[in-house]
Amino acid sequence: MGIGQVINMFIRMFGNRLMNKGISKSIRTMNQTGGKQTAQQRSREKATRQAVKRARQAARITKRLR
Repeated sequence: MGIGQVINMFIRMFGNRLMNKGISKSIRTMNQTGGKQTAQQRSREKATRQAVKRARQAARITKRLR
């Protein structure tokens, strides 16, 4: 493994972690209502978490296909 491949691997790892943290933070900030949530907000939050989970799975699968 060359030095270029190692650098690319670390850049990809850092980018993926940064993206995951950004997604999680944006979900948290969208849902900060300062108290109780309505049923609609809870269902929207659950749907968002599931969509994020599917997006991460798709990213993993496409990474394997490369």
